[in-house]
Amino acid sequence: MGLLLGLAMGAAVFGVVTAIRMLRAGTPLPADLALALEVGSSRVSATGSLVDRLGMRFAPLVLRLMGRRAVERKRRRIDQAGNPGGLTLDRYAARRAVYGVFGLLTTVLFVRAGLPLFAIFSIAFGAFAADAAIWQGVRTRRDVIDRTLPDFLDVLAVVVAAGLGFRQALDRVSSRYEGPWADEIRITLRQMDMGVSRREAFDALRRRNESEPVNQFVSALQQGEELGAPIADTLIQIAHDMRRTDAQNARRRAARAIPMATLATLVFMVPATMIVIVTGMLLGSGTDLTGILDGG
Repeated sequence: MGLLLGLAMGAAVFGVVTAIRMLRAGTPLPADLALALEVGSSRVSATGSLVDRLGMRFAPLVLRLMGRRAVERKRRRIDQAGNPGGLTLDRYAARRAVYGVFGLLTTVLFVRAGLPLFAIFSIAFGAFAADAAIWQGVRTRRDVIDRTLPDFLDVLAVVVAAGLGFRQALDRVSSRYEGPWADEIRITLRQMDMGVSRREAFDALRRRNESEPVNQFVSALQQGEELGAPIADTLIQIAHDMRRTDAQNARRRAARAIPMATLATLVFMVPATMIVIVTGMLLGSGTDLTGILDGG
């Protein structure tokens, strides 16, 4: 145990010395990582920035080991998460390198100490810690977009019905909103300003968001454009369909929650209630439990 403690302390001291040397050396950061650190400096902790700087040397190696297809999938997932905390692909690779090495070292220490459960936790941390922020960011962003989209379409339909063009209406309404959906609309508008066609820009919007309401919005918008339907009526119908679908999903979630609540009641609440009732009856009856326990 003393040897393991010495190894752990040595690894900690080595990590601190290496971090100080890297911070003082002024090693140039990759452009993507430097931008992420600058953008996210006000949104991440000092520990997070230190982890990024520690792993910056190994980010290119991690990306090469991942492979081109895996890198492209990860880039798409980071975009879908909205780059939480200024996260970029290089920054993700840096974190994955640091967390992976830390998980490997702690796993070896726990195995030598005879703690297999902690070793499993260390392996899981090293493998998935870098992806945790992406998973949470994707879910949070999708939920916010799903809640925002119907109201956004209602306002957009009113503005279009008032006589403003669709492109100008998108710009006007998105300027009044904040959050991920407004950001997505601004990106789409910038792409259209750069010469991208409306269909291609909205197809890119759909690819950036794994959201069924967004898919419905883009599909219905393109179909309405092909059929020549009034854009205001199309937007109102899309918002109505989204609210109906959301209500159906809410009813399905409630239906699934009822059996789970019943199971939790039977497994936890009923036995606990019976214990309280039986204990109260025994204490209230004045039964001498000491003799019973001693006889057992």
